[in-house]
Amino acid sequence: MQRRRTTEDPCCSLVGQDSRGAHYGSLSEEAIEIPQPSNSALGQKSTANIFNDSSTKIDFVLVWETVPWELSGQQDSCENRHLQETSATIHRTWRKNFLDKLHASGIHMEKHVTHAEKKVVHYLLLSAPWSVLCYYAEELQLRVPLQVLPRQTSNWSASVLRWLGIPNLMAQEVPNLPLDYYTCPFKANKLCWFLGGDEQDNFFSTTQRHQILYEILATTQYGHSREREGPYKLQPGASSLSQRQVLFQYWASWGKWNKYQPLDHIRKYFGEKVAFYFAWLGWLLPAAVVGMVVFIVGIFLMFNDVPSQEICSSEEQYWMCPLCKTCPYWPLSKICSTFMAGRLFDHGGTIFFSIFMSLWAVLFLEFWKRTNASLAHHWDCSEFEDIEERPRPQFTATAPMTITNPITGAEEPYFPKRSRLHRILAGSMVIIMMIAVVVMFLVSVILYRAVVAILLSSSGYFWFVASASRIASITGSVVNLIFILILSKIYISLAHFLTKWEMHRTQTKYEDAFTFKVFIFQFVTFYSSPVYIAFFKGKFVGYPGNYQSFLGVRNEECSPGGCFIELAQELLVIMVGKQIINNVQEVAIPKLKCWWHKNKLLSSKKAGKEGDLALVEQAPWVMDHQLLVFEGLFDEYLEMVLQFGFITIFVAACPLAPLFALLNNWVEIRLDARKFICDYRRPVAERAQGIGIWFSILEAITHLAIISNAFLIAFTSDFLPRLYYEHVHDSSLHGYVNFTLAYAPWDFVLQSNTTCRYRAFRDQDGNFTLTHWQLLAVRLGFIIVFEHVVFFTGRVIAWLVPDIPESVEVKVKRERYLAKEALAENKVFLERRETRGKASVMDPAAGRDWETEQLASS
Repeated sequence: MQRRRTTEDPCCSLVGQDSRGAHYGSLSEEAIEIPQPSNSALGQKSTANIFNDSSTKIDFVLVWETVPWELSGQQDSCENRHLQETSATIHRTWRKNFLDKLHASGIHMEKHVTHAEKKVVHYLLLSAPWSVLCYYAEELQLRVPLQVLPRQTSNWSASVLRWLGIPNLMAQEVPNLPLDYYTCPFKANKLCWFLGGDEQDNFFSTTQRHQILYEILATTQYGHSREREGPYKLQPGASSLSQRQVLFQYWASWGKWNKYQPLDHIRKYFGEKVAFYFAWLGWLLPAAVVGMVVFIVGIFLMFNDVPSQEICSSEEQYWMCPLCKTCPYWPLSKICSTFMAGRLFDHGGTIFFSIFMSLWAVLFLEFWKRTNASLAHHWDCSEFEDIEERPRPQFTATAPMTITNPITGAEEPYFPKRSRLHRILAGSMVIIMMIAVVVMFLVSVILYRAVVAILLSSSGYFWFVASASRIASITGSVVNLIFILILSKIYISLAHFLTKWEMHRTQTKYEDAFTFKVFIFQFVTFYSSPVYIAFFKGKFVGYPGNYQSFLGVRNEECSPGGCFIELAQELLVIMVGKQIINNVQEVAIPKLKCWWHKNKLLSSKKAGKEGDLALVEQAPWVMDHQLLVFEGLFDEYLEMVLQFGFITIFVAACPLAPLFALLNNWVEIRLDARKFICDYRRPVAERAQGIGIWFSILEAITHLAIISNAFLIAFTSDFLPRLYYEHVHDSSLHGYVNFTLAYAPWDFVLQSNTTCRYRAFRDQDGNFTLTHWQLLAVRLGFIIVFEHVVFFTGRVIAWLVPDIPESVEVKVKRERYLAKEALAENKVFLERRETRGKASVMDPAAGRDWETEQLASS
C-alpha cells in the first residue's frame, strides 16, 4: 500500500538539510555524551591510528563542522535567531538518534573537537569490535583465507620477455606484497578452519573493516563518512612502510613510470573498484608499436611516391579551378608539400593498420575478459553480487511516498514508475535539444572554416593563398575544441540535474543513467567534427559552374592534399589538446583546492591558539580532513573511453594516435596515483567484478570502429583509386595525377575563357564517367568484404579464446573443494572417516571387508 509522505517525516531530511555546511547535520556537540580525551593525552598519541586507550583501531572517522552560537547570531535578527535555535534543536535530536543507533550496533566511539577561528570541527572516531565484524562479515559474505596459494605471474609482457630471455625493465620489487589465498565466505562457527582465526585484531583486512563500517553507516541513512589515512611520506625513525607509503613510493612516484603497477597493493588500499580501473589502463603498447612502424613506413613511401613526384615536378602543367568566385587560378605544384604530408597517413599500410586495429580491439576485449576473470578470482569478488541493493540516501530523503515491502513487511521510500518514465522522456527531449545545439556549433565551425579559407585565398598574399585551407582547418579545430570543452562542462551539470530529477532508486541505476546521458552527449560532441571531415566534407561540392552552397556559402572542399590529412590533423588537435588540458587540470585544480581547503582549516592560527592547535593538527584524522573528498572514477573512465573511440574509429587516418594515447596513459596513471594518494581522502573500498557498464560501451565502440574504418578507407582514402589505376591502367602509377583530374565544363570555360582542372571523375558536361561508377562498385564491395572478414575473424577469436583461463577454473574448483571441507557441518565425521581410511591403509586387517562378511553371513 502506498502512503504519501508528509513534510514532517524526519526521514526526508536526513541528507543535505544543513544550511551551514556540516557534513552530518550541523548539530551541537552536546547531542551525545562521548568521553573526550585531554589535550595532553591527545598530543601524546595523536600520530597513531588508534583510540586514546592505545589499543582500539580506528576504522572510520566522521567529521562535521558547526558555528559557535556567539558567532552565528551576531548579525541576525531575533526572528532569524529563533529559527536557528529551532533548527539546532531538531538537528540535535537527529544526531543523538543517529549516534545512539551506532552505539546500539556495538560501535566503539571516541570524540575529539577542534576550535577554529569561526567554527568548531568535530571528529568522531569509530571502531567495530570483533562481534560486530563477525556478524556483518557473514551478512556481507566477505571472503576470508583458507589456504595460501602460490603466486603465479599473470602479466603477459613479463611472460613474453622471460620466454625471449630479455631482461624485464618494467619489473620492480614492491615491499609488503599481499599474499594470495584460497578463500570462501566467512562463517563465524567455522572460525578455527580459517587462516589467522586466532588473531582477531588482524583477521579482517583494513579494507574489509572499512566495508563493514560503511555498511553500518549507510543503513543509518545519515551522511558521508571520513576514514583514516596516515601520512603518505615516510616519517623519520619509522621501521616499516604503511600501505599508503608503499603506494606513494612505488606507484605514485614519477620515477616508476616504466614499472608495472602494484595492483594488489592498490586493491588492498583502495578496494576492487579502483584497482580494476588501473588494471584496465595498460592496454595500448602493441597498438602504439605497430602504429609507429606504419608511420615510419609512410615516411619512406612519401619520398618514393610517383604521384607526389609528378605533382612536385608539374610546375604549371595543371592549372586548377578557383576555390571561390574572387579567387585566382592556381597551379597544382603549389600543394607539393601538403600532398606529400598526406602520404604519411594514406598508403597501403593504412589498410593493414585498420584491419590490425579492428582485430586488436576485439582481442583487447577478449584479453580483458580473461584478465578480469583472473583478477576477480584473485581479489575474491568473482561471485560478488548485490542481492538487493539499498536505496540511495538522496532517494530515501526525497521520495514523495512509501510502499510496503512484500518481503520484509517494512515501509520503504517509493517513487511511481510511470512518473519516472515521464521524467526520463522529458529528460530525453532536453538531451536532444543539447545535441541540436552541438550540431549548430558544428555548422558554425564549418561556416567559419569556409569563410576563413575564402578570405585568405582572395587576400593576394602568396603564403596565405597557398596555406588558406590548412590555416582554416587548424584554427577551426582549435575553435571546435574550445566549444567542446565549454559545452561539456555545461552538459555534465545538466546531466547531474536530470538524473537526480529522474529519481532512480539505487546507486547503480543512477550511475548507469548518468553515464549513458553523458557518454551520448560527449560522443556526439567530440566525434561530430571528425565524422563530418571523414564522411561528408568534399562529397557534396558540385563542379565548376554548378557549385552547391549552404546558407549562401559554398560547400567545403577537402584540401588539395586530401581529407585524410585534415582528419589526422583534427584528431591530433582534439585528442592531444584534450589530453593536455585534462592533465593540466588534474595537476593544478586538486592542488589549488587542497591548498584552499587547508588554508581555511588552518586559519585559526591567527586567533592566538597556536599552542593547543599544534597538538591537534598532528592527529591523523585532522590531517586527513584537510584533504579533498574523493569524487569517483567517472571522469577518468569517460576520458579513457573517448580516447579508445578516437584510436579505433578513426585510426585509419592517424597511425600515431595509439602512441599519443599510450604516452597520455602513462602520464594519466601517475597523475591519478598522486592525486588519489596525496590530495584526496581515502575512498570507501567498494567491491566490483569489473569495469561495469563501460565494458558494454567499449564493445559498441569496437563494432562501430570496424564499420567506420571500412567506410573511411573506401570513400576518404586514396587507396582504392590507386589500386584501381594500378590494375586497369599502369602498375607504376605514372599518369595517376592526370587520371584523377577532370576538365572544367564547356560553359564554365566559355565564361572565363580559361581551361582549368578539378578533382573528380566527370566529363566536360559535368556528368559522372564510367570510372566513377566502377570505383563506386569497388568501394561498396570493399566495405562488404572488409566488414565480413573482420567480424568473422573477431567471432572466431572470441570462440577460440575462453573468457575464463583454464588455470582460474582449476583454482575455482580447488577453492570450492577446500570450502566444502572447511564449512562442512559434520566435520567430526569427516575426520573420523579420514582416520579410518589411513588406518586401513597402514593395517589391512584393521579394515572391514563388507563384501566378505555379507557372503559369510549368507
